[in-house]
Amino acid sequence: MAGRRARTGRGWDASPPRAGDANSTPRPRRGRRGRAEEPDSGEAPAPPRDEAEVAREICLRQLAVRPRTRAELAGVLAKRGISEEVAAQVLDRYDEVGIIDDAAFARAWVTSRHTGRGLARRALANELRQRGVDGDVATEALGELDEETEAETARALVERKLRSARGEPDAVFRRLVGMLARKGYPPGVAIRAVKDGLAAQSAEAAEFAEHIDADALADAENDLDRDSRPLD
Repeated sequence: MAGRRARTGRGWDASPPRAGDANSTPRPRRGRRGRAEEPDSGEAPAPPRDEAEVAREICLRQLAVRPRTRAELAGVLAKRGISEEVAAQVLDRYDEVGIIDDAAFARAWVTSRHTGRGLARRALANELRQRGVDGDVATEALGELDEETEAETARALVERKLRSARGEPDAVFRRLVGMLARKGYPPGVAIRAVKDGLAAQSAEAAEFAEHIDADALADAENDLDRDSRPLD
């Protein structure tokens, strides 16, 4: 009948429309592996970014985490493939405007690490050197931490450890001197701080501390320290 689909033995004819029919929809072309190819948008690819702009973004992301020295930032830029010339230009500019300030970094580092971790000048000097701080800049920052403050901090560390220390006085003595040595305290400062702490702890510890010759032990520790240093 006109205007109706022809009926087949299986029901209404559902065969796909032929090419050229008004209701036909063109299928996307497929590549060699059968994947549909995206139509060409006609847009040109984005131009490569300026290297200095990339370097500045890298530096700002690093500085957003914590303050960093010029040497630390230079190392990060090198790992990211930034040329030495561009890195120097960006870091020089950051120096000029005060975004990078190794002297301020060193002062803040010394204060923070001594107050928070109880580190002495020798350990702090090593940390600043690892972060690329110039020797003169580090020395100036470490000069703000005097010997009296360092000794007071050593005594405070010993007092805190003695509250939970267990064992014979000689074993406790060795552990605490070793703890202070790892934090960078000179042998004389460490031994005297532990001796004073033991003397105030108990009668047994005080008797042990009374027989400690702090000066002789400090001299022996200094000699051992010098002998263990690598030759130039």
